[in-house]
Amino acid sequence: MKRYVLSILATIGVMTLSLMPIPEIPPLAEVPLWDKWAHFVMYGSLCCVYWFDYFRNGNDRGDYSKWILWIVVLPILLGGLMELCQKYLTSCRSGDLIDFFANSVGVLLAIPLGLFLVSKLAKRFSKPTADSK
Repeated sequence: MKRYVLSILATIGVMTLSLMPIPEIPPLAEVPLWDKWAHFVMYGSLCCVYWFDYFRNGNDRGDYSKWILWIVVLPILLGGLMELCQKYLTSCRSGDLIDFFANSVGVLLAIPLGLFLVSKLAKRFSKPTADSK
């Protein structure tokens, strides 16, 4: 669990941001679909943090099959769950299918970003494994 503290903190952060009231931000009101961009960036960033922890902990052997569940499917399901929570558990937010779509697109576009860019950054911070000694 300690190895994935950044992923855990990022997940808690996304959940908190998803359920708290949104303040009115006048300059952003003029940006078309700014809230969809926020969902896209938030879930893409969450996925990149997952990739960062994945590679930082030495999981770079090229077999991503079991990690696809955690790095792709879990954030997409979390996005859907948060939209349902917004709709049914809050009075300050409303669940939206287009928000869920923006969440999912953010996650899916973070796959190549994680594999090619985040992996290189994470390896700089990687922890030595028994194999590397």
